[in-house]
Amino acid sequence: MSTLRIIAGSAKGMRIHAVPGDSTRPITDRAKEALFNIISSDVIESTWLDCFGGTGSVSIEALSRGARMTTIIDLHPLAIETIKRNLIQTKFNRKAEVIKSDSLTYLKKTPNNSFEYVFIAPPQYKGLWEETLRVIDSNPNWVSEDGWIIVQIHPIEYKPILMDSFIEFDKRKYGSTLFVFFQKPLEE
Repeated sequence: MSTLRIIAGSAKGMRIHAVPGDSTRPITDRAKEALFNIISSDVIESTWLDCFGGTGSVSIEALSRGARMTTIIDLHPLAIETIKRNLIQTKFNRKAEVIKSDSLTYLKKTPNNSFEYVFIAPPQYKGLWEETLRVIDSNPNWVSEDGWIIVQIHPIEYKPILMDSFIEFDKRKYGSTLFVFFQKPLEE
């Protein structure tokens, strides 16, 4: 596996640790760079909810590029340990909350914050991305009025999802990574 690194911003070039074993699939540099090119300067002062946090790479990249804060959720102890270690190493530990929880259980709670970006990159081929979207759809206050839900899946997992509170507005493929973007319908 290639070394994980932060691509841009205040922590540019810093190496971060992977979760030991094969329980996570870290985002590639190419896909991560493409994602943040799409978001562009809107990342500055944004807030993030990172479900299935893994290494914390996406949240740390957002913080490096100027995000205000992030909440990272993961259930697995090795992932939590790795996320905390990476946050300390990149000096973003004061801008991040790390929560050890099942993401679906956590998202069923009443939100105490809404976020501009909710990032969902669950274990592949288990339908967890759909399940997570459905939970957020029934509890839409996790996402700010102009916020985005960004799903990272393998392209073969994709299928259109109809929701009450959100609509798909874009999808982009980068090799074996597909990003699917959702937002609340625009008021007419």
